[in-house]
Amino acid sequence: MHRAVRSCSGPGAWKRGLVLAALALLLGLFMLLHSYVPNRIGNLGSLVETFLPWFGVGVPVLLVGALWRRSASAAVALLLPVAVWLGLFGGLLTDKSGGGGDLTVASHNVGADNPDPAGTARDLIASKADVLALEELTPQARGTYEKELAKAYPHHTVQGTVGLWSKLPLSDSKPVDTKMDYGPLAATKSAEATLPYTRALRTTVATKHGPLAVYVAHLGSARVNPRGGFTTGHRDRNAQALGEAVAAEQNKRVVVLGDLNGTMDDRAFAGLMSRLRSAQEAAGAGFGFTWPASFPIARIDQILTRGVEPKSSWVLPATGSDHRPVAAGIGW
Repeated sequence: MHRAVRSCSGPGAWKRGLVLAALALLLGLFMLLHSYVPNRIGNLGSLVETFLPWFGVGVPVLLVGALWRRSASAAVALLLPVAVWLGLFGGLLTDKSGGGGDLTVASHNVGADNPDPAGTARDLIASKADVLALEELTPQARGTYEKELAKAYPHHTVQGTVGLWSKLPLSDSKPVDTKMDYGPLAATKSAEATLPYTRALRTTVATKHGPLAVYVAHLGSARVNPRGGFTTGHRDRNAQALGEAVAAEQNKRVVVLGDLNGTMDDRAFAGLMSRLRSAQEAAGAGFGFTWPASFPIARIDQILTRGVEPKSSWVLPATGSDHRPVAAGIGW
């Protein structure tokens, strides 16, 4: 025992594992300076920011190496990435839910290939949300959702592939132009390219506290491919257009629901997030990952607010979709 302690604390312990120590310092600096990773080459910066929390996995890996090498220098160097990671994401580890709220909102990308839209609709009714946003509605499944949700949600509007179902009256419903232009993507005949171009809407929900402007959006996909890297051009253009629409919104109380195909750490959403706050970050517990449903690794389905207070935020159980639904309680 005495020999083991001496091997970890003697002069040699500081000389061993210098490579591990250097890797720990590089990991900490990489996370600290992630905003300086350029997007010029394959949108590398956005890719890093999409999965930024997962870089923390490098800490226990390096710690195992430090213990195996009995390296004091590597162990001390690990304090930097630990401190940086906690500074970035430590606040998400605590439960900030205040419970309740005046209105419960939910959002779900129901999936164009969902084999059981009726079952998904029933699962969403069980959430008891007052306002329910659906994305990736196909013409074939739209009728099923309208039929299944009609009793629980007497008011609804559908614009293209997005819709909003509500227990409260709706008015001023209209599509929102998010500059959806697939261009060369249409030639690939991908599932996304075959969907209608209208993928965002704006409506007014009549609450007992006054009108609430609600936006539902499904932004373009972000894809990783060997040639183009992290391809986000369509999504980034959609995010900018959505941000401009929210900026022009006259109602001070706004909720944005939808599949934004990106995390709010991604610099592409800086303009949108300058006007909104994330319900998960303000009133959730944990990261709230939503995609893919079988093993979520990123939160790309969002509930964002302005002028109303997120009281709680959570992820609902998986349905037949490849996304998990999200919900939040908001208050005035």
